[in-house]
Amino acid sequence: MKKSLVILLAATVGLAACNREKKGPGGLLYTIHHSDSKDKIKEGDIVKMDFVQKNDKDSVFFSTYENGIPQVFPVGKKSYAGDMNDVLYLFGEGDSATFKLNLDTMAFYQKQPKPEPFKNDKYMTFTVKIHKVFKKNANEPDSVFHKRANEYFQKDYQTTMDNMKKAEPAKIKAYIADKGLKTKTTPSGIEYVVVKEGSAEKATTGDTLMVNYTGNLIKKDAKGKYKIFDTSDEKIAKEAKLQASGRTYGPTKMVVGGSIPGFSEALTLVGKGGKVTVILPSRLAYGEQPIPQAGIGVNSPLAFDIEIVDIIKGKAPVAAPPVPVASTPKQ
Repeated sequence: MKKSLVILLAATVGLAACNREKKGPGGLLYTIHHSDSKDKIKEGDIVKMDFVQKNDKDSVFFSTYENGIPQVFPVGKKSYAGDMNDVLYLFGEGDSATFKLNLDTMAFYQKQPKPEPFKNDKYMTFTVKIHKVFKKNANEPDSVFHKRANEYFQKDYQTTMDNMKKAEPAKIKAYIADKGLKTKTTPSGIEYVVVKEGSAEKATTGDTLMVNYTGNLIKKDAKGKYKIFDTSDEKIAKEAKLQASGRTYGPTKMVVGGSIPGFSEALTLVGKGGKVTVILPSRLAYGEQPIPQAGIGVNSPLAFDIEIVDIIKGKAPVAAPPVPVASTPKQ
């Protein structure tokens, strides 16, 4: 047998072994997809990682990838064999893995029922990627360690924010190209397309409007679609599986100046009866404030289709709430 074939077979066997599900304490199941480090996580280490949390039906309940920001947290002492901390002790920096926490074991040791979203499940599943394990130096006082860690992760966070902002124009450009839009740009930086002009008289700050709208992210989901995070259209809401208990659909009251900056400006671009599509840079949307329940991450540009149903001139006595955001989509 040729040497190259031997190497190939060995690599194939190694890969299969790496991706084989293993059993751990407390009913834990885990699969290591990639392992770089022999120096495993220990109690007291501070970890930076991305993860996706799912139930037995493979529905996603939380993902750090939605916000674009990995989580940073200290690893504690395990409470029982097979708990979250115990699992992390299996991995090191650079590793990626999937593990399934046994919910019956969790409920038994915590003396509490299963978490509501997982009450009919056997496992809570996490797929993780360990980016950084920040470790304490030998004989280093806790105060020095925590100060050093805080400085490191603050700088790391700012670098992430800067990189996201730099990447934003390219994301907006790609979205516009994918949608085949021929946009104009406002002085503030909104990209827009007037679908229908409407009346000559347009809204100004303080005017009250009745508006139909649909908002979506400008990045595609796993199915290759742009996720709708909110809408005033009941049919669209049902198709997007948006959960909005007690929500009244149809034209929604808005006040120019009573919403996120980009949406308020968008309300002034066309008159009564007009329709406009806008793409807002994140600084004119929610900026560095994520809206996790809607899947809006940090520094997320947003797109809206807006129809101005009516304009009521004059300053409203009470400011309208921000653009509504639907709650977590049904799984």
